[in-house]
Amino acid sequence: MIKSFKAMAAAALIALAPFSVHADNHEEAIEEVLVILSSDSLQTQGMAMVLSNTMAEQGTKVNVLLCDEAGDMALKSYEAPALKPKDVTPGQMLRGLLKNGGEAKVCALYLPNSDNSKEDLIDGVGVAMPPEMSEQMLNPKMRTFTF
Repeated sequence: MIKSFKAMAAAALIALAPFSVHADNHEEAIEEVLVILSSDSLQTQGMAMVLSNTMAEQGTKVNVLLCDEAGDMALKSYEAPALKPKDVTPGQMLRGLLKNGGEAKVCALYLPNSDNSKEDLIDGVGVAMPPEMSEQMLNPKMRTFTF
């Protein structure tokens, strides 16, 4: 009886094996991503920039949306402690991303709710408009990451 049960179980596993293959096999490369960063945590900002730069180095177009205190990273006056092990700030990593073809924008609410203006932003950083951002967020070919 036990042998026949084991044989039936083995047969069932063999029969079902083709159905256990996941449909999400990532055959298509992700060509473009949206990284939404709103954390005021220095390490979270740093990790978001490390991952964004890494994705860009791997050939992915990276769009960054900076909201709330993370928007400060895009200011000409930005200062923060450097993070180990490379002794760079999240703002420096953002600048590197921009030099390598990444795009960054501050949230539409950032400037009107701060003492800053467009002139206070580093070169290459724009102001995001909700229709454009929602279009990116809803694009099924674009992956969105939030920090």
